[in-house]
Amino acid sequence: MQFYDASLKLVAEWALDGKKDADPRKALLVSEPMQRPAAGMVLAEMSEINDTSVVRVIMPIANEQGVVRAYARGIFALSAQKAAEMTRTILLNIMIVVAIVFSVAAILYPVILHLMRRIADYSTGLLDANLETLSVLGSAIAKRDSDTDAHNYRVSLYSARVGEAMRLPSEDMCALIKGAFLHDVGKIGIPDNVLLKPGKLDDKEFSVMKTHVEKGVEIVTRSSWLKDAITVAGYHHEKYAGGGYPHNLRGTDIPVTARIFAICDVFDALTSARPYKKPFSFEAAMEILDQDRGQHFDPAILETFHKVARELFDRYAGREGDDLRQELVSLVEKCFSTGLAALRYGAD
Repeated sequence: MQFYDASLKLVAEWALDGKKDADPRKALLVSEPMQRPAAGMVLAEMSEINDTSVVRVIMPIANEQGVVRAYARGIFALSAQKAAEMTRTILLNIMIVVAIVFSVAAILYPVILHLMRRIADYSTGLLDANLETLSVLGSAIAKRDSDTDAHNYRVSLYSARVGEAMRLPSEDMCALIKGAFLHDVGKIGIPDNVLLKPGKLDDKEFSVMKTHVEKGVEIVTRSSWLKDAITVAGYHHEKYAGGGYPHNLRGTDIPVTARIFAICDVFDALTSARPYKKPFSFEAAMEILDQDRGQHFDPAILETFHKVARELFDRYAGREGDDLRQELVSLVEKCFSTGLAALRYGAD
């Protein structure tokens, strides 16, 4: 033990066996500067000397008025009995804590599982509702424009398959699919005399028709889930070399999803029957696309399209019906349900 006055001047020392110098106990005791704990406060720290557990203690000595007049610090060896008692206490506390954790987990597990199932149901239900919104919006304008929504399904499938071939990030794939299906949603605001005119539009009518892009942007941005479709709906009439509308962008300033869609949209228009034309052959359609390489279309994306075009043509060109819809639904669920499949617990 060591005793200090209020100014931390050493005034006395004491050791149980009388040894005070050249002793590992004293060396450990004075290895750190003396501190001044406040009245009523005791500082204690566990250490070891020659594999023996010891406790270092610093305590204030106060008078009746609570004023600290001196300090004492010392080092005490724990007896084997006390050390064993402390070990038992620690182990007992650990066992109690573990038992409490397991008990609480056992009680809460059914509650947590029930909540997770409800979250899963809400998440999948919300996804289904959003997909229905996507389908309804795209189909509504397709029905009004051409009495069939097969074009929407085909061009969405074309775009998605090209996006897969380019290994687009998942967020771009989602935006591409939504944008492809809703690319002409703004036409819902175009008057019938312009939208359904059988012949060529004059300049004034064409100016009205071009406003479908801004109208489409207004529609999709009203939904937080659909707003990324703007990358296609708002830019699918831009041209790689410039001269498109509404922003006259060029090159990589045009979103990659819009550059992919532009190729797929024209390809489907060329290879599909229209009241005013027969479908072009695969070779003729590809030749027409190549004529606009670097002008209307991104050359690099067109090169990727070349690699998959024949397969896509054989698979989708001119097709209509529920099989197109079912394939797109499967593709959409794969894209948008990432991380949700494991949450489909069912009704139990």
